[in-house]
Amino acid sequence: MTADRHRILIGSANPGKLREYREILAGLDLELVAPTDLNPVPPEPAEDADTFAENARTKARAYALATGLPTIADDSGLEVYALRGAPGIRSRRFFGEDATPHERNAKLLALLDGVADRSARFVAVAALASPDGHVELFDGEVRGEIAEAPRGEGGFGYDPVFVIAGDGRTMAELAAEEKHRISHRGLAGAKLRTRLAGGI
Repeated sequence: MTADRHRILIGSANPGKLREYREILAGLDLELVAPTDLNPVPPEPAEDADTFAENARTKARAYALATGLPTIADDSGLEVYALRGAPGIRSRRFFGEDATPHERNAKLLALLDGVADRSARFVAVAALASPDGHVELFDGEVRGEIAEAPRGEGGFGYDPVFVIAGDGRTMAELAAEEKHRISHRGLAGAKLRTRLAGGI
């Protein structure tokens, strides 16, 4: 690491999120590190708030205070209108803590079997926290609907069952670069990238 490179922690244990933030922020004069790159590894903060924004804020601030590093953390999820916004802020845990992505998608499709209105949206809120506790938020969302069956090999999580409005493809059918231009995390990340390009 060169002396003029800024070290920033990506506060997540999710390998998909880590990869996407590294891709979204590529080219900036930053050294992006994960919690597991640190010694000691900081504890993972709880995600028990009622909103994406508050979960992101809490995680970013906790990691920044624990490590002394500026920290990016996000909370994101899928909201299905026929399920009154579920799985929502509990997207990863809604179908059980140990459910695999394949199992979560299968259970979601089972819940929507025979449902005509499959409207949904992906939401992401990224937080940038400094070690002094200051936090800035950046949000993004993309609308679409739930597919009848999974399609595509890219992305992670619910990407194979989310059909992008006006496009017809699932998130998992997009190349990474294209996904980052239109996805909820890509849109939030673009705002974050602009902020970071102006200096930490």
